[in-house]
Amino acid sequence: MIRQLLLAAFVAAGGASAAWSQGDSGIAFAYAPEQGMGVCTGDTAEAALSCARDRCTESGAAAEDCAQVAWCQPGGWSAGVGIMHNEGIHWTEFTCGWPTKEAAIAAGKVRCEHQDKQYIADCVVAVVYDPDGNEIPIE
Repeated sequence: MIRQLLLAAFVAAGGASAAWSQGDSGIAFAYAPEQGMGVCTGDTAEAALSCARDRCTESGAAAEDCAQVAWCQPGGWSAGVGIMHNEGIHWTEFTCGWPTKEAAIAAGKVRCEHQDKQYIADCVVAVVYDPDGNEIPIE
């Protein structure tokens, strides 16, 4: 069992190093629940997170409502996971730094699988971003 885990870690590290070879740019997300969000890439966490917050405010949300919620370097592929509480409130969580689109989608699905089903009415991988921060349709 330990050998299998080590092999899986080695394979995962190989995928991650492939993403690093594509550049050291990171990706950042800022989110204001039920108001807006922003995504930016950049060479530093500070620059990308600040840009993401600025883009979040473009939707009309106040800067203090735009929480800087995720940063990955290298940025890799990312997924936004839409979550709906039984009482109707909804929000988005992000997972980033994945070597492929498929890996980002799979990570988002795992995030949904581990939500407290007693309180969550719906959870879905809603959006995917490429390493440049472009929104990519989910087929």
